[in-house]
Amino acid sequence: MPGDPEAIGDAFNDIHAGHRATTGREAGWAEGAPYDRVIATCSLLEIPPVWLEQTAPGGIAVVPFGTEYGGEQIVRLTVNDDGTGASGRFTRSSAFMRLRQQRTDRPPFEDYLHGQEWPADGVRNTTALAPPDTGGWFEQFVIGAGVPGAFWRAERYEDGAYTLWLYSRDTLSWASADYERGRTEYEVYQSGPRKLWDEVATTYRWWADQGRPGYERFGLTVTTDGQRIWLDSPDHPVPQHA
Repeated sequence: MPGDPEAIGDAFNDIHAGHRATTGREAGWAEGAPYDRVIATCSLLEIPPVWLEQTAPGGIAVVPFGTEYGGEQIVRLTVNDDGTGASGRFTRSSAFMRLRQQRTDRPPFEDYLHGQEWPADGVRNTTALAPPDTGGWFEQFVIGAGVPGAFWRAERYEDGAYTLWLYSRDTLSWASADYERGRTEYEVYQSGPRKLWDEVATTYRWWADQGRPGYERFGLTVTTDGQRIWLDSPDHPVPQHA
């Protein structure tokens, strides 16, 4: 499946696959399907349904899966009997290049102000959650599971200070959180129908309240209705705040 053909070939040889096909397309490779194993050597934001359709019932798909907010883990999915869904746990951290067809455009900051001067209609408040606490690779993954359709940028200054900017993909909402060393309260501005910092902080605190579980307790379920990241069981999806 999409990625480097040589790397995929080595992976298939390692598991002694009887039939091997490589492709760089989100549409997969219908010739030769169904496959017992699908191994992706690129990162995905969404599992293409056609990949599951081209995998035999009970087959395995091993995929580096990331969130739009950040972070990435490898998931091992087992395809159900009719090829319409799959579920499985994350197995380790990863950092692969994104599948070409799933690379997203990041609008410039000016698109969010809609012609107004900063802070435009942004509402000021403060937070006790330090922005760096949300910036780890796995923390970004968990936040992305609970805050879909959002991404971040950092504007860095002297002495380690920086502004964490949060944006919704639809350009309707933004937030900023200013970090300075030695402080215990941090200035926040939020604008738009989504309160993005509140969403990030709520998801982070949910994760902390669960005991800060690692990747081995998380999994992914893919159905015809979409995909959800869960904790411990598909019956316990990560709460979403969009």
